[in-house]
Amino acid sequence: MSKIAIITGGNRGLGRNMAQHLAAKGIDVIITYRAGHEQALEVVDEIEKQGRKAAALQLDVGVSASFSGFAAQVSDLLQQKWARRDFDFLVNNAGMGVHAAIAETTEEQFDDLVNVHFKGVFFLTQKLLPLIKDGGRILNVSTGLTRFALPGFAAYAAMKGGIEVLTKYLAKELGPRGIAVNVLAPGAIETDFGGGAVRDNADLNNFVASQTALGRVGLPDDIGGVVASLLADENRWLNAQRIEASGGMFI
Repeated sequence: MSKIAIITGGNRGLGRNMAQHLAAKGIDVIITYRAGHEQALEVVDEIEKQGRKAAALQLDVGVSASFSGFAAQVSDLLQQKWARRDFDFLVNNAGMGVHAAIAETTEEQFDDLVNVHFKGVFFLTQKLLPLIKDGGRILNVSTGLTRFALPGFAAYAAMKGGIEVLTKYLAKELGPRGIAVNVLAPGAIETDFGGGAVRDNADLNNFVASQTALGRVGLPDDIGGVVASLLADENRWLNAQRIEASGGMFI
């Protein structure tokens, strides 16, 4: 029986790359998307061309009131497409960026970050727990910005810091079910996240590269490959750990 992963925000950027890498390892994938329906269908098509099953469901991770309905959709999909009542891996990846100094951060920006990056992860995971197979895995996506500080990312990084603490508590409480929970903290990656600044701003790109031990900015493949590795059977004993994939930023 093939394993199944749910990746939030899997229609673009890192989530899309994660889905591609997991499919290459023989794992079926359900991706979510907030907008970008056509992109999501492209990802599904790519995965199916690799010989794996895939599906896309619309979800705004910032709207927790929708999570019960989403869980019901997942349950129906699992039974119809896979003849299963559970799935194996949950990757809480979906996110959005806000760049603002503490003195200039608005309550609206702060609330958006809470809803997407903290409240959303907490309650979506809660609603999906009955569908996660005993012995499965949860992988939460954080950021290198919880270890080093760059002006303008205080609120964003604070939410991710909360996710890193939550990861430990999930690991403790889900241990009796054999579910391992870890957190992956990417460094700066060339995607469209935050308006594509790291990818498109040459000065910023060069600065990050100069502060990275491996001498370049990260690429989506650098993260997708790590996710596939962390969810492999060989790494089932990893639990409650923060794994940073940054090429050695600011060391």
